[in-house]
Amino acid sequence: MSPKAGSAELKAEAALAAVCPRLAAAIEIIGPCTLKPGRGSPYESLLSAIAHQQVHGAAALAILGRMKAIYPGRRYPAPEELIATPDAALRAAGLSRSKVAAMKDVAARTLDGTVLDRRRMMRLSDEAVIARLIAVRGVGQWTAEMLLMFTLNRPDILPVGDFGIRYGFKMLYGKRAEPKPKWLAAYGERWAPHRTTASWYLWRYLDYARAERKSR
Repeated sequence: MSPKAGSAELKAEAALAAVCPRLAAAIEIIGPCTLKPGRGSPYESLLSAIAHQQVHGAAALAILGRMKAIYPGRRYPAPEELIATPDAALRAAGLSRSKVAAMKDVAARTLDGTVLDRRRMMRLSDEAVIARLIAVRGVGQWTAEMLLMFTLNRPDILPVGDFGIRYGFKMLYGKRAEPKPKWLAAYGERWAPHRTTASWYLWRYLDYARAERKSR
């Protein structure tokens, strides 16, 4: 992380700790935020996100590795290459039919200008990015929010539809049940404009709580 990015994260941590004692406790336990700025293209990020849907991270990475092996240099294909690739070849890499269709729609939507390049996407508001992306097959609110957080480095995203966010909140705040997304969105307004950092701490606190339970 660059010094500038590190300073921004420290500012976010201080602001969150000041407004929320529970998050202050999580920050004390977890330590500094290590969320690193993303630099990938929206097109490639969406292909990766689709591969990761409903499978474990290691399995998704293996599938992506086999997919990239289809192309010279073991790289993400250009949109034109992906569209021209037989579905059977992509299926052999481990992608489901629905994921093949979604990836090819990402490619088509990149070519028609719906999915912009990084430079132009960075100019759009969070809401405009989401509106564009959810028009793509296989891309919903959660996938769009992950792109905003990890590719476009938006600082104020709270993906309330994410299980880890809701369960992390339940654990950190000592709730009996996970909060409803609408309720959590309203509650999380107090964390603005640092909701991405707050989200990171909820994810990491869930990891910490699970590890603590296993060690008992």
